[in-house]
Amino acid sequence: MAADSVATTTTTPRPVVRPKRKKALVDYLVTFRWIPAIFVALPLSALIYFCIYIGGMLSSMKPEERRRREHEENGHKVVRRLKQRDPKKDGLVCTARKPWVVVGMRNVDYKRARRFEVDLSAFHNILEIDTERMVARVEPLVSMGQITKVTCPMNLSLAVAPEFDDLTVGGLINSYGISGSSHIYGLFSDTVVSMEVVLADGRVVRATKDNEHSDLFYAMPWSQGTIGFLVAAEIKLIRIKEYMRLTYTPVRGTLKEIAQAYADSFAARADADAADDSKKENHQRQQVPDFVEGMVYSPSEGVMMTGVYATAEEAKKKGNRINRVGWWFKPWFYQYAQTALQRGEFVEYIPTREYYHRHTRSLYWEAKLIIPFADQFWFRFLLGWLMPPKITLLKITQGEAIRNYYHDNHVIQDVLVPLHKVGEVLEFGHRELEVYPVWLCPHRLFKAPVKAMVQPEAGFEQHPRQGDSSYAQMYTDVGFYYAPGAVLRGEEFDGAEAVRKLEQWLIANHGFQAQYAVSELSEKDFWRMFDPSHYDHCRRKYGAAGTFMSNYYKSKKGRKTDKEVRDAEAEAEAAAAIVEPDAAE
Repeated sequence: MAADSVATTTTTPRPVVRPKRKKALVDYLVTFRWIPAIFVALPLSALIYFCIYIGGMLSSMKPEERRRREHEENGHKVVRRLKQRDPKKDGLVCTARKPWVVVGMRNVDYKRARRFEVDLSAFHNILEIDTERMVARVEPLVSMGQITKVTCPMNLSLAVAPEFDDLTVGGLINSYGISGSSHIYGLFSDTVVSMEVVLADGRVVRATKDNEHSDLFYAMPWSQGTIGFLVAAEIKLIRIKEYMRLTYTPVRGTLKEIAQAYADSFAARADADAADDSKKENHQRQQVPDFVEGMVYSPSEGVMMTGVYATAEEAKKKGNRINRVGWWFKPWFYQYAQTALQRGEFVEYIPTREYYHRHTRSLYWEAKLIIPFADQFWFRFLLGWLMPPKITLLKITQGEAIRNYYHDNHVIQDVLVPLHKVGEVLEFGHRELEVYPVWLCPHRLFKAPVKAMVQPEAGFEQHPRQGDSSYAQMYTDVGFYYAPGAVLRGEEFDGAEAVRKLEQWLIANHGFQAQYAVSELSEKDFWRMFDPSHYDHCRRKYGAAGTFMSNYYKSKKGRKTDKEVRDAEAEAEAAAAIVEPDAAE
């Protein structure tokens, strides 16, 4: 199929037709939200970013031994704090981070009810960059912007370096994280070598894939910190080059044809006649790019991007184009990539660290809704250096009415689906959400030795499809971020019902919902989507039940009533009484 000349063979499903919606006061508050964003959020964000920069410099200047000593002291403080908790009087345990600090759309309602808080704010240091073992030992509040600033000048990188600066190691392990290299290395948690965890009883243990705490190692991802407190992690490093050679390929056709072109951009089609799986793997590996990303701009158009690391010498050769996308006045990356639909396929070189954080300044494309003219050249030139506003400040300045408006009239959802289902979820999204652009990012979902919360489809290795191997199934993160078409046209839109339909589609198609997003799942459906067996085993074995909040309790939308808090605590106390056979070892 020619990428730029796809013949439309099937019709794209039409969006649901909805009646017009009457405007309310909150609509005008949202329309003029750019005023506090520009005059409050942006200046304060710049100040915060400056303080973070200074803090990072001071942290990097500390001797390695001092950072290790401070880490141990802070770990002892966490242990002492946990031992101060009275189970009969105090609430269930969570971190002391304020609800608005979390990067995500949820209100973090569990922090608006009774709880026992433990402060982890001191864990923000890069402890060691070990170039012999090729691992970075970091604390959980180390951000992606912080670590790429240190590693990229060394021509090193985390194997999976998510694109947004403010994402932290702890959130990416306890929930999920992805980047354009995940089609090779898997999700962020798949690149973790070891975890240092403080358990409910105050023990500090090191968990790896093959030590005595290997069950804990596989239980921590997607647990949302409900088994223990992650206080450090060793993460796989890879060697990189100074530039990314990026190819932009326009695609036209139906949504299913766009999905197929996306799959073809990085994964060889499954060969039913291939007898030697290892030979097929080697052949595919030779053709696989280092980075992959797709953006679907409409029901009939998209742009696929594939990147390969390149040296500075290659990038600076005569005739090659270097694009410094990190400069404040540059067009927002998603809009620049869209020009491939008019220009045709083209190639350019982008400095690697600037490529990693290409979506930060525009918050993917969400900044367009917050400050509608922020993508204009005059704004980028004059104030682009202040972008983006901190999500923390945007949450503080939005108020309850705007927060609820976004839940009802806005979509921010990342869903993980098998690669062979991408066309179907795009059609579903167009019909029920009509949100564009749509972000596509492939990732391997590895077959674990235990029943982890997230796992591939049963029997995928017996019937491999495009991108699959004998040990991992190829999935895709499909990101829906923006106001739905119905809202932009002034029509009624029920955001909660749309999310419920999306969640039911995911359950039926072995997909998963990112836990940072607003969820409408009931407890029964939550555990239909995520496998609870190994998670529950580790909650009981390591004493988390009865101390830490449960995963669903943290995910559930809405303020917790006193009754819900009491019920959760009683349920936790009952669960704590069920002792695993090996828990007393």
